[in-house]
Amino acid sequence: MIRRLYVEPISSLDVSIQSQIVNLLRRLQRDLNLTYLFISHDLSMVRYISDRMAVMYLGKIVELGESKRVLQDALHPYTQALWSAAPIADPELEERRERILLEGDVPSPIDPPDGCNFCTRCPRVMPVCREVEPEFRELAPGHWAACHLY
Repeated sequence: MIRRLYVEPISSLDVSIQSQIVNLLRRLQRDLNLTYLFISHDLSMVRYISDRMAVMYLGKIVELGESKRVLQDALHPYTQALWSAAPIADPELEERRERILLEGDVPSPIDPPDGCNFCTRCPRVMPVCREVEPEFRELAPGHWAACHLY
Protein backbone atom coordinates (compact mmCIF):
# COMPACT_ATOMS: atom_id res chain seq x y z
CA MET A 1 0.00 0.00 0.00
CA ILE A 2 1.33 3.43 -0.98
CA ARG A 3 0.84 6.09 1.64
CA ARG A 4 1.11 9.74 0.80
CA LEU A 5 1.86 12.44 3.29
CA TYR A 6 1.32 15.99 2.11
CA VAL A 7 2.94 18.34 4.55
CA GLU A 8 5.18 21.36 4.50
CA PRO A 9 8.14 19.40 5.90
CA ILE A 10 10.28 22.21 7.30
CA SER A 11 7.90 25.08 8.00
CA SER A 12 7.88 24.91 11.80
CA LEU A 13 11.55 24.05 12.27
CA ASP A 14 14.32 26.29 13.54
CA VAL A 15 16.37 27.78 10.65
CA SER A 16 19.51 25.76 11.51
CA ILE A 17 17.48 22.53 11.67
CA GLN A 18 15.75 23.46 8.39
CA SER A 19 19.15 23.78 6.76
CA GLN A 20 20.29 20.39 8.05
CA ILE A 21 17.08 18.68 6.90
CA VAL A 22 17.19 20.26 3.44
CA ASN A 23 20.85 19.37 2.99
CA LEU A 24 20.04 15.79 4.03
CA LEU A 25 17.17 15.69 1.52
CA ARG A 26 19.45 16.98 -1.26
CA ARG A 27 22.16 14.45 -0.39
CA LEU A 28 19.64 11.58 -0.39
CA GLN A 29 18.20 12.88 -3.64
CA ARG A 30 21.63 12.87 -5.27
CA ASP A 31 22.95 9.61 -3.78
CA LEU A 32 19.77 7.53 -4.22
CA ASN A 33 18.45 9.24 -7.35
CA LEU A 34 15.21 10.16 -5.55
CA THR A 35 12.35 12.29 -6.70
CA TYR A 36 10.43 14.36 -4.15
CA LEU A 37 7.13 16.13 -4.16
CA PHE A 38 8.18 19.00 -1.92
CA ILE A 39 5.30 21.24 -0.88
CA SER A 40 6.18 24.62 0.58
CA HIS A 41 5.31 28.31 0.71
CA ASP A 42 9.01 29.16 0.96
CA LEU A 43 9.97 29.83 -2.65
CA SER A 44 13.69 30.24 -1.91
CA MET A 45 13.70 26.79 -0.31
CA VAL A 46 11.79 25.32 -3.26
CA ARG A 47 14.31 26.92 -5.61
CA TYR A 48 17.19 25.45 -3.60
CA ILE A 49 15.86 21.89 -3.40
CA SER A 50 14.01 21.42 -6.68
CA ASP A 51 14.80 21.19 -10.37
CA ARG A 52 11.21 21.89 -11.40
CA MET A 53 8.40 23.69 -9.65
CA ALA A 54 4.68 24.15 -9.96
CA VAL A 55 2.95 27.19 -8.50
CA MET A 56 -0.64 26.66 -7.42
CA TYR A 57 -3.44 29.08 -6.66
CA LEU A 58 -6.71 27.87 -5.19
CA GLY A 59 -5.92 24.25 -6.03
CA LYS A 60 -4.91 24.79 -9.68
CA ILE A 61 -1.45 24.92 -11.19
CA VAL A 62 -0.92 28.38 -12.66
CA GLU A 63 2.75 28.01 -13.65
CA LEU A 64 5.16 25.10 -14.15
CA GLY A 65 8.73 24.80 -15.28
CA GLU A 66 12.38 24.66 -14.33
CA SER A 67 12.66 26.26 -10.87
CA LYS A 68 15.28 28.86 -11.77
CA ARG A 69 13.42 29.86 -14.91
CA VAL A 70 10.02 30.11 -13.21
CA LEU A 71 11.46 32.43 -10.59
CA GLN A 72 13.73 34.45 -12.91
CA ASP A 73 11.07 34.88 -15.57
CA ALA A 74 7.76 34.40 -13.74
CA LEU A 75 4.92 34.61 -16.24
CA HIS A 76 1.82 34.36 -14.06
CA PRO A 77 0.92 37.43 -11.96
CA TYR A 78 0.48 35.22 -8.88
CA THR A 79 4.00 33.78 -9.22
CA GLN A 80 5.33 37.31 -9.68
CA ALA A 81 3.58 38.45 -6.50
CA LEU A 82 4.81 35.45 -4.50
CA TRP A 83 8.40 35.97 -5.58
CA SER A 84 8.21 39.70 -4.86
CA ALA A 85 7.24 38.87 -1.26
CA ALA A 86 10.20 36.52 -0.67
CA PRO A 87 12.93 38.19 1.40
CA ILE A 88 16.32 38.95 -0.17
CA ALA A 89 19.46 38.59 1.95
CA ASP A 90 21.03 41.77 0.53
CA PRO A 91 19.58 44.74 2.49
CA GLU A 92 20.28 47.24 -0.32
CA LEU A 93 18.49 45.14 -2.92
CA GLU A 94 15.68 44.41 -0.48
CA GLU A 95 15.13 48.11 0.14
CA ARG A 96 15.05 49.06 -3.57
CA ARG A 97 12.89 46.34 -5.01
CA GLU A 98 9.21 46.71 -5.71
CA ARG A 99 6.73 44.43 -4.06
CA ILE A 100 3.49 43.39 -5.68
CA LEU A 101 0.76 43.78 -3.10
CA LEU A 102 -2.33 41.73 -3.82
CA GLU A 103 -5.65 43.31 -2.99
CA GLY A 104 -9.11 41.82 -2.91
CA ASP A 105 -10.44 38.75 -1.22
CA VAL A 106 -9.24 35.19 -1.67
CA PRO A 107 -12.19 33.36 -3.24
CA SER A 108 -13.68 30.30 -1.63
CA PRO A 109 -12.20 27.07 -3.04
CA ILE A 110 -15.70 25.60 -2.69
CA ASP A 111 -17.21 28.31 -4.88
CA PRO A 112 -14.41 29.71 -7.09
CA PRO A 113 -15.14 32.63 -9.42
CA ASP A 114 -15.99 32.16 -13.07
CA GLY A 115 -13.02 32.43 -15.39
CA CYS A 116 -9.57 32.57 -13.82
CA ASN A 117 -9.39 31.67 -10.11
CA PHE A 118 -7.00 34.59 -9.58
CA CYS A 119 -9.19 37.25 -11.24
CA THR A 120 -10.44 38.69 -7.93
CA ARG A 121 -6.89 39.60 -6.84
CA CYS A 122 -4.90 39.95 -10.05
CA PRO A 123 -3.32 43.38 -10.59
CA ARG A 124 -3.48 42.83 -14.37
CA VAL A 125 -7.03 41.48 -14.65
CA MET A 126 -8.87 41.92 -17.96
CA PRO A 127 -12.58 41.37 -18.74
CA VAL A 128 -11.83 37.97 -20.34
CA CYS A 129 -10.26 36.80 -17.06
CA ARG A 130 -13.63 37.07 -15.30
CA GLU A 131 -15.41 34.98 -17.95
CA VAL A 132 -13.09 32.37 -19.45
CA GLU A 133 -10.79 30.01 -17.59
CA PRO A 134 -7.30 30.41 -19.11
CA GLU A 135 -5.78 27.45 -20.92
CA PHE A 136 -2.69 25.93 -19.30
CA ARG A 137 -0.19 25.96 -22.13
CA GLU A 138 3.50 25.95 -22.95
CA LEU A 139 4.60 29.55 -23.47
CA ALA A 140 8.32 28.83 -23.78
CA PRO A 141 10.11 25.48 -24.05
CA GLY A 142 9.36 23.65 -20.78
CA HIS A 143 7.67 26.71 -19.22
CA TRP A 144 3.89 26.47 -18.82
CA ALA A 145 1.34 28.97 -17.51
CA ALA A 146 -2.40 29.53 -17.39
CA CYS A 147 -2.95 33.23 -18.07
CA HIS A 148 -4.82 35.33 -20.64
CA LEU A 149 -1.92 37.80 -20.80
CA TYR A 150 -0.07 35.43 -23.14
